[in-house]
Amino acid sequence: MPLTIRTAAGKVHNFTVEVARTEQEQETGLMNRPTLGPDNGMIFPHEPPRMASFWMKNTLIPLDIIFVRPDGTIVNIAENTVPLSLEPVPSLEPVGAVLELAGGRTAALGIKAGDKVEWAR
Repeated sequence: MPLTIRTAAGKVHNFTVEVARTEQEQETGLMNRPTLGPDNGMIFPHEPPRMASFWMKNTLIPLDIIFVRPDGTIVNIAENTVPLSLEPVPSLEPVGAVLELAGGRTAALGIKAGDKVEWAR
């Protein structure tokens, strides 16, 4: 599915993401994958919005975990999370979705809290 992030500076970044809709898909996420393309990722929609916490158990690659409000604005970003870590990575408030991208992509593209994530829901 196509997904776009619009930065406050006016830049537009396009990605192709998988959607983790079911409980099983959300539990598995990007575990056990050896690579993730720079313009690929996975989105985890939450309806209704809720507090979210992720960990990197069985995740072999670093990820940027982006917590997204129901209106699409980014709440916070956990950059370059540590592969295989059991340390929780929490949202700061209830979120409507969580987006995972390859580790380091948000910094490389200048994506920050307050930027806007858009996708077909």
